[in-house]
Amino acid sequence: MSAAGLPPEVVKAADALAEAARTGVPCPPVRTLFAPDDVAAAYAVQRLAVERAVAAGRRVVGRKIGLTSPAVQRQLGVGQPDFGALTADMAVPDGGSVPAGRLLQPKVEAEVALVLGADLPHAACTVADVIRAVDFALPALEIVDSRIAGWDITITDTVADNASSGLFVLGGTPVPLTAVDLRAVRMTLTQDGREVSRGSGADCLGGPLNAALWLATTLAAMGDPLRAGDVVLTGALGPMAVAAPGDSFEAHITGLGSVRVGFAPEGDAQ
Repeated sequence: MSAAGLPPEVVKAADALAEAARTGVPCPPVRTLFAPDDVAAAYAVQRLAVERAVAAGRRVVGRKIGLTSPAVQRQLGVGQPDFGALTADMAVPDGGSVPAGRLLQPKVEAEVALVLGADLPHAACTVADVIRAVDFALPALEIVDSRIAGWDITITDTVADNASSGLFVLGGTPVPLTAVDLRAVRMTLTQDGREVSRGSGADCLGGPLNAALWLATTLAAMGDPLRAGDVVLTGALGPMAVAAPGDSFEAHITGLGSVRVGFAPEGDAQ
């Protein structure tokens, strides 16, 4: 999808979000450019931004599902899931550090990540199809971010803004689905050693596999299905925590292990 032939409001929204990311200065909500709750237009903004990223040399490595936790939906005032694209340059190593100034308004949430070993091309796929396609699961941290000033977002804003994606961190020990009941896992997230969030697999659309099924069927119906090798962040297991320079976070998910990330102090931008 090139900008040519797109509605001007779609291009304007994509340009505003790109400028906010480039300058580090959040922009006003983009929802004012569209009809209320025009999610289709918001996804057009997202697709344009992703295509621009790919044209600039970035590599798409998977998808994230957002707004799967009732707690996060309450935090953001929305009532349905969404999705965004993950690119290779968004990955932070387990135990790594996010440079100061890399993100605008970061928040951290703990999730189950699935890595696919097979395509999911069918819009009418089942949970059994998803289970067969998953190679392994990992504990993950998603560092969400918003290019919208003050996180003043609706579903339209967050969808246009690549589902408020920022960075992600994957644990390093793969776990087959035969070894863990993802619906029953328990999550705790600590910030500088203090617990700031907790939840369970059931808090993510009733279970991470349900979230993955929603994503697989949604993308296949749009003609852009999940493929072998894709990373799928299945959605938050509990509330987000605001991140500040110098903070460190660690999530533990029973059956999957732990994953960690730090935020460099101010003045340590790279």
